[in-house]
Amino acid sequence: MLKELTSASNGNFFLLAGPCVIEGEEMALNIAETVLKSTTRLGIPYVFKGSYRKANRSRIDSYTGIGDERALKILRKVRETFGIPVVTDIHAAQEAAMAAEYVDVLQIPAFLCRQTELLVAAARTGKMVNIKKGQFLSPEAMRFAVQKVRDAGNDEVTITERGTTFGYQDLVVDFRGIPTMRQYAPVIMDVTHSLQQPNQTAGVTGGLPHLIEPMAKAAIAVGADGIFLETHHDPSVAKSDGANMLRLDLVDGLLTRLAHLRAAINQE
Repeated sequence: MLKELTSASNGNFFLLAGPCVIEGEEMALNIAETVLKSTTRLGIPYVFKGSYRKANRSRIDSYTGIGDERALKILRKVRETFGIPVVTDIHAAQEAAMAAEYVDVLQIPAFLCRQTELLVAAARTGKMVNIKKGQFLSPEAMRFAVQKVRDAGNDEVTITERGTTFGYQDLVVDFRGIPTMRQYAPVIMDVTHSLQQPNQTAGVTGGLPHLIEPMAKAAIAVGADGIFLETHHDPSVAKSDGANMLRLDLVDGLLTRLAHLRAAINQE
């Protein structure tokens, strides 16, 4: 899977993109179709992203999903309808085998990136494993998470940068970390989650979506292998993480500019 993504890119980046959480079938299919039109035109390998359940929520009344099996079946339908791989995050070791029946990539949430049992369970499914760097870890520390997956017999592993905790309610990205972590595995830049403003007093995470393009361009400039972003038709009504999402109608323009930037860098 990983080899397919990198070889198909022909020097371009690959993309993981979709809604934060699966809200329904029509919404998921429409987002996938819209993004796929752009990635096909630009020669960007595309993996549809959608969480089947949100386990890390600020409040007990926060939206978590439409039900595990229903959401996973929608992810599988996206894969079968458009012939593209799909990725979802898992939260406990026992979820790995279940989710692997429906998706191509298992994602390890940032807060769980040191959980050995979870990493090993994901690795043993044989699926590609995408590990998000903990907001509390140095780039250098991620080599140990990667090694756990490899020691469990799976070389299909990537790292995703998603910012480092800065104070109580902000994140910052140290772009030195991207070339550092590329020594261990291909690196994906999670543009939208890196622009979150967590721990707000209202119990709803804030965000800085106007900085999505500068953040993505900086990641491309320093050599990120992939870009991760969350998108929605109308982020203001998204069930989760709407404050830092990219509006769906802005995706094509952003990807076009990022592809041009990568092409210019490759010509140097």
